[in-house]
Amino acid sequence: MSARHDWYQSDSKVTVTVMLKNAAEKNCKVNIGESTISVSADDYSLGLELFRPIDAAKSTYKITPYKVEIVLAKSSAERWESLEKKKEVAPEPKKNFHDWDKLAKEITESDAKEAEGEEALERLFKKIYSDSSEEVKRAMNKSYSESGGTVLSTNWKDVGDKPVEVKPPDGIEFKKW
Repeated sequence: MSARHDWYQSDSKVTVTVMLKNAAEKNCKVNIGESTISVSADDYSLGLELFRPIDAAKSTYKITPYKVEIVLAKSSAERWESLEKKKEVAPEPKKNFHDWDKLAKEITESDAKEAEGEEALERLFKKIYSDSSEEVKRAMNKSYSESGGTVLSTNWKDVGDKPVEVKPPDGIEFKKW
């Protein structure tokens, strides 16, 4: 049998109502403990571990034809967050460690396989630039622009203090426009 229960509270008590048709005729039993309550009938059972301890000796219940009403005397005058104590959840096991360097390398390798030649090189430089710190971006911009596109450095310590020399590939002559 399905039944629902609800609750409300004041400063001194908590009232739990279990909506149970023909409760009086179904051998209904109520047990009130210091931190638990239970209601059982022929085909129904409810057990709750309460949010806070109560004074069981001052608590009462009443069985009517349509419901069981349980009035719990609070041990202390405080508002309850919920009727039931929160179940402690075991901590989740740590998730697998991701090797981000390995993942980046795999992505770069798969990108390189898709593209060939200068397109692959351009894509690689864009990826390096977009994933870099501000210092690395500054070094790349300075070295590329001052060398006329013949040098690309990611080390600001090498290029930050002095002008970057033009270094064309062997056998190529650099001409300024």
